[in-house]
Amino acid sequence: LLHITDLSWGRVSHPSEVVSIGQEIEVKVLDFEEQRERISLGLKQLQSYPWDNVDERYPEDSVVRGRVVSITNYGAFVELERGVEGLIHISEMSWTRHIKHPSKVVSIGDEVDVMVLKIDKENEKISLGLKQCESDPWVTLIERYPVGSEIEGKVRNLTDFGAFVEVEDGIDGLVHISDMSWTRRVRHPKEMLKRGDSVQVQILDIDTSKRRISLGIKQMSENPWPVLAEEYPVGHTLEGNISRMLDHGVIVEMGEDLEGFVPIGHLGIPKLDKPQYYFREGETADLKVIKMDIENRRIVLSIAERLKDFEEDAIEEFITAHPRLEDVVAAEAAAEAEGASQEDSGHGDEDFQDQDKPAAAEAESAPVEETVAAPEPAPEVEEDAVAASDETEEVKAEESEAEETVAEEPAAEEPEVEEAGDDEEEAEKEK
Repeated sequence: LLHITDLSWGRVSHPSEVVSIGQEIEVKVLDFEEQRERISLGLKQLQSYPWDNVDERYPEDSVVRGRVVSITNYGAFVELERGVEGLIHISEMSWTRHIKHPSKVVSIGDEVDVMVLKIDKENEKISLGLKQCESDPWVTLIERYPVGSEIEGKVRNLTDFGAFVEVEDGIDGLVHISDMSWTRRVRHPKEMLKRGDSVQVQILDIDTSKRRISLGIKQMSENPWPVLAEEYPVGHTLEGNISRMLDHGVIVEMGEDLEGFVPIGHLGIPKLDKPQYYFREGETADLKVIKMDIENRRIVLSIAERLKDFEEDAIEEFITAHPRLEDVVAAEAAAEAEGASQEDSGHGDEDFQDQDKPAAAEAESAPVEETVAAPEPAPEVEEDAVAASDETEEVKAEESEAEETVAEEPAAEEPEVEEAGDDEEEAEKEK
């Protein structure tokens, strides 16, 4: 038998590609099994081994031409010569594009120029690169877009921490939520942008090694806070609309995208546990500026301090006008109870899940066809961490700065637990 794997050093789909019926060929005897009456023959063994001196024919960093013979999820195999193939990993196909599948770039039968990146002669592996045959646009990016320059780009994607804007074809930059507005506390980019929008942005930073571009929208205008500090000095009074409830206070709209913060201790209601139990969003309130922080771009306001400017009965009238909103309290309690019941029902299902464990274990132990997982390509713009909202920490800092004294409640003493060791010993003796 002349096995298909011994016909050629290269790829052979069917023996008819190499030999035909009736053809006389010279072969090499590879093995003779007298008992089984079998003789193994080889044709490729009469030819020289193609991986001999392969590193001399294809030195690293050299550019060679080959033919695409196979495409997988993780790359494309290129035949350099009969019996010698290399892999172009999906991450080595483009400098800028985020390629989901190699078939988007190459097709079987394509003639391509590739660069030899690495040769593993022992394991018969060659790593090839397609993008290395072109210049890397990131190398000259900082020359084309110096820091401080302004460009217009299209919003490509929105995330929790910012918006990605196209700088040029295949290269996106990130506008972090903290660089979207001088005055607004942006919780999500969708509050200001949507996909497809054209926006003017400024280049803040370019990190060529990490392939990141930082962009800014608010930098397109002057920092208004020095002027705001003059317009809203400490002691300044105004009216504002409650726009958002927080655990430690409320956010108030002051007009022209300007927001201020009222700590929970300055809401004018004694022993207030949660702002939403006494106030509603959209409610208008009389306020006084008690802190202007230009450096951190914060304005701290107070309802309690403003009430002191009115007659003595004003505070009582304000408290009377803000009774505890029992409907809100009841709705919140019902939501918490529903969540707790769902958790309990989830735990109750564990018994039924345990009954299925033997069957699941049996299914897992059954032989399965082995597959090779395709490694995912590195994203164009990598974030070290998804930026969570810093709003809670900021308002805590504002509250502590605004209030001169905070009464600390004594920690509740834990009930003493009686040790049951002696009782257990007596019980054992009685037994």
